[in-house]
Amino acid sequence: MAGRMNVAELVAIDVHTHAEISKDGHGSLSPELMAASAEYFKAHGRRQPTIDEIAAYYRERKMAAVVFTVDAEHATGHPPISNEEVAESCAEHADVLIPFASIDPWKGRAGAREARRLVERYGVRGFKFHPCIQGFAPNDRVAYPLYEAIEELGVPALFHTGLTGIGAGVPGGGGIRLKYGDPMLIDDVAVDFPELRIILAHPSFPWQDAALAVATHKPYVYIDLSGWSPKYFPPQLVRYANTLLKDKVLFGSDYPVITPDRWLADFEKIEIKPEVRPKILKENAARLLGLGGEGSVPS
Repeated sequence: MAGRMNVAELVAIDVHTHAEISKDGHGSLSPELMAASAEYFKAHGRRQPTIDEIAAYYRERKMAAVVFTVDAEHATGHPPISNEEVAESCAEHADVLIPFASIDPWKGRAGAREARRLVERYGVRGFKFHPCIQGFAPNDRVAYPLYEAIEELGVPALFHTGLTGIGAGVPGGGGIRLKYGDPMLIDDVAVDFPELRIILAHPSFPWQDAALAVATHKPYVYIDLSGWSPKYFPPQLVRYANTLLKDKVLFGSDYPVITPDRWLADFEKIEIKPEVRPKILKENAARLLGLGGEGSVPS
C-alpha cells in the first residue's frame, strides 16, 4: 500500500485520465468505439495501461492523476469497468492516484444510492459524466437524483463537453449524439444545484464561448484543458485562463490518448502568465479536490 499524497512535492495534478481496461481484460468501450477513438487520436497500436501502470507512470513524473471510467451501459449495452475496482486499485497507489467513479444517470435513485456508497465506503473523490456516450442531456431530470447525492457528498462532477473522438468516423457516429456535449446544458445543472462543484472537461469545440460564459457566470463551474494539445487552444480560452478564470482552469491530459509529457511540452510554448501556470498545473485542482491540506474550495 502506497503512502499518503504529498501535494507539496507534486509537479502537477492531472484531473482527467482514463481507466481503459480492467484486471480481467474487460475494456471500458466496445471494440468498435475504441478503434474509432484510436483513429481519431492517431493512437494506433497503443497499449491500454492498467491502473498499476498508470500509477507508475505518474509517480515517475512526480504527478498525481484523477482516474475514472465511463458507465454507459444503458445507451451502449457495454458493461462498464467496476467503480469498486477503480477505487480499490487507486487506493493501492494513494500517493499519486485519485479515484473518481462513473454512474449511468439512467439508474435514477439507485444510482444516487450507489454514489453515496462509493464515496462513503470506497473513498471516491468525484464523478465523471460523458453525456454523449451515456445518451442523455445533462439537464434531463433523470440525472437529478444523482446530482443531488453528489452535491450532498461535496465532491465534484466532471462532464465531457464538446466534440468527442469516440465514435468519430463510424456510421452514425456509433449512435453518439454531439448535441449532449453543449456546455450550456450544464448551466441548468449549475442553477438547479448551486453548491455542486462542476468541471467542464476539454476545450468545448464548437461551444468554447458557451463554456467560458458558464464558468465565468457560475462560481463553482471549472474548466479542464484535457483532450487537446495546448498549441491548438482557441485564443479566447487562453485569454480567460490568464485573467477571469485563472483560479478555475485545471490541467488535464486525457491520458492515455494524450500523454502529460506532450501536453506539458506544448503548454510551455503558449502565453500563460508565470503566476498563473502553477494555479493551472496544481493549485486549483488541489483546492477543488481538498488535497493535502491545501484546503477546500472556499464558499
